[in-house]
Amino acid sequence: MISDFDNKILQGDCLDIMRQMPDKAFDLVVTSPPYNLKNSTGNGMKDGRGGKWKNAELVNGYSHHNDCMPHDEYIDWQHNCLKEMYRLLSDSGAIFYNHKWRVQDGLLQDRADIIRDLPLRQIIIWKRKGGINFNAGYFLPTYEVIYLIAKPEFKLAPKANAFGDVWEFKQEMKNDHPAPFPVALIDRIIHSTFAKKILDPFMGSGTTAIASLINDRKYTGIELSPDYCAMANERIDAFHKQPKFNFSTYNQ
Repeated sequence: MISDFDNKILQGDCLDIMRQMPDKAFDLVVTSPPYNLKNSTGNGMKDGRGGKWKNAELVNGYSHHNDCMPHDEYIDWQHNCLKEMYRLLSDSGAIFYNHKWRVQDGLLQDRADIIRDLPLRQIIIWKRKGGINFNAGYFLPTYEVIYLIAKPEFKLAPKANAFGDVWEFKQEMKNDHPAPFPVALIDRIIHSTFAKKILDPFMGSGTTAIASLINDRKYTGIELSPDYCAMANERIDAFHKQPKFNFSTYNQ
C-alpha cells in the first residue's frame, strides 16, 4: 500500500521504485535531478575550477552517481523519469521539476528535449542570492528553472497566484550535499498547493521532506545514495527535535 511509504525515504533507483508504485499515488512531485554536469563544457567542472559552487564540492561529484552520461542517454532517462512522475500524480496534481538551462558547444539546452510531450503549464525562474564566479569568460550564473507540469485539474492554493514567476532565495551554504535546495524555495511550492502527499524521486539531503513537515504534509523520498539517505534522515530527526521550526537553522 502507498501509505506504507508515508514519511519515508526509500533507497534505490528512482525509476525502478516508481514503476512499482500505483497510479495517482501522490498529489505533488517536487524534485531536481542531477544535471549531467560532468558531461558539460565551460563550467569549470572538468579542470577543477568548480564554477560558482562553494568550495567546488560538485567537482568531487555526487555520491553513487557519476553525473556524466552521453547527452542522448541522459535526456531519455530524465524523460522516462518524468513520465513515471506524471503517472503517479492525482488528477489535480503537478510536478515542479527544477533544472538548469545551459549552453553546450554554442547551442542552447533548454530541456525541451526532456519535457517533450508532457503538459507544461508554466516556467518559473528562481534566482540565487550571492555566489562566487571562478570563470572569467562568463557572467556569474544565478538562476535555475522550474518547469510546472500539471494535470488539467491542478489549481493553486488561495493567494498563491499573487506570486510572480521570478523568485529569489538565498542558497544554502551549510549543507554537505553538493547541490542542495533552499528550504524556503520548496516551502513556497508546497505552501502554494493543496497537496497532501508529496514525492521527491531525487531526495538528496531531504529538503523536500523538511518543507513537507513544515507544512504538515506527508512526504515520500527516493534516493540512490545511501550516504544522502542517511544525511536526509539526520536532518529529519533534527527537525523533529526542534520545538519550533526556524528557517535560519537551514540557512535561509
